Amino acid sequence: MSAGRPARLAVGVVSAGRVGSVLGAALTAAGHHVVATSGVSRNSVHRAETLLPGVALLPPDEVVQRADLALLAVPDDVLPGLVRGLASAGCFRPGQIVVHTSGAHGVSVLDGAVEHGVLPLALHPVMTFTGRPEDVERLASCCVGVTAAADDEAAWSVGEALVLEMGAEPVRIAEAVRPLYHAALAHGANHLVTLVRDCAEILERAGISPAERLIAPLLSAALDNALRHGDRALTGPVARGDSGTVRTHLREFAAVDAELAETYRVLAGRTARRAGAAGLLPGNAVDEVRATLEEQR
Repeated sequence: MSAGRPARLAVGVVSAGRVGSVLGAALTAAGHHVVATSGVSRNSVHRAETLLPGVALLPPDEVVQRADLALLAVPDDVLPGLVRGLASAGCFRPGQIVVHTSGAHGVSVLDGAVEHGVLPLALHPVMTFTGRPEDVERLASCCVGVTAAADDEAAWSVGEALVLEMGAEPVRIAEAVRPLYHAALAHGANHLVTLVRDCAEILERAGISPAERLIAPLLSAALDNALRHGDRALTGPVARGDSGTVRTHLREFAAVDAELAETYRVLAGRTARRAGAAGLLPGNAVDEVRATLEEQR
């Protein structure tokens, strides 16, 4: 196998979840051959039938034993135990490529497999997946965090080549920062969804519908501006120092959802600090906004 371009590989996918099925389909499109996958739930079986048609559904140990490239696409907390179990069962072999898709782990979680002579890789797509065919196309617009053993340049090259073959952009993530990298991504993506849903539900509770149509242009523009202009994109009453409006917001939120009011308070405090650091808000205005946030506790 060339370090720059992986040979055509027999791929085993454990399991046919949202990520595994999509990456399996992307590897198939790149010319590799998915020989087996695992899946028990109705959704996993359906995804396998849709994205990996004709691929055998087998237990995880048999999937890995058949594979030149074993793709372990399981939840973060499941991965260590899965690796230990597969290693104890003798499923790994020298020269095999073992890839996991967990954002929270680097390659050290694969140490049990490395003892059997495998090449370990962590490939984490920076994308949310639905497990539908359109996700394969979305890979072309996303990055994939690649982690390999620090001193194994050949392994880094193999990981990057696999990502490029799937149409995505590889980004090297050092083992030591992998947990912080994942925390940052989860904070941005997961909490963004929470913020959007909180916004929509409050509007619906106020009788304003359709909430999603109302807020889609606003939130799309806010995201675009934040990515383009950073903290200079901050706007709204906190960034303007309108403490009276902030006070009203807290009162209104507290009347319908005390937990949401506290979330607003914390985020408003961070927004005030960012606005001050960016020169959008004078120091005395930052202090006034923060004082307002505290007085409403």
